[in-house]
Amino acid sequence: MTQPTSIPLVSPAEETIHVGPLAIRFLLTGDNSSGSVAMFELSVPGGQRLQAPAHSHDHYEETIYGIEGVITFTVNGEPFDIGPGQTLCIPRGAIHRFDNNLDRDVKALCVITPAAIGPEYFREMAEVGRAAAGGPPDRARMIEIMVRHGLTPALPSQ
Repeated sequence: MTQPTSIPLVSPAEETIHVGPLAIRFLLTGDNSSGSVAMFELSVPGGQRLQAPAHSHDHYEETIYGIEGVITFTVNGEPFDIGPGQTLCIPRGAIHRFDNNLDRDVKALCVITPAAIGPEYFREMAEVGRAAAGGPPDRARMIEIMVRHGLTPALPSQ
């Protein structure tokens, strides 16, 4: 039997990344899984809409598992309400976004396979929000970061 070369970490990041009102806490990164999977906890306050444009990604699937509250993902124009114990797999190439349309806070587990995105994407997006100093974030900068990290922003009508 071959022994593993390293012991897996239970929680590689104690860091919580705040992107505007959203909170992201990585539980597993590609660095900890040989690139096979990334997993993060997403917290969205009640009534919050995603500031970034709807987008797709061609290099990974994104699976959402509801923990608390109800979050609405719109995938290819169709809304899906994800509550505790429910799962949604967003396939590669599907245009999607999410919103918390209710007053109750949401917590969801997001799984990225393979681990094509990690904490650095969210750190960069958080910086755009901080630079806005309470105003609207720089949409062109957000789009540049998205594209550099493998996300394809949707056209405004999507």
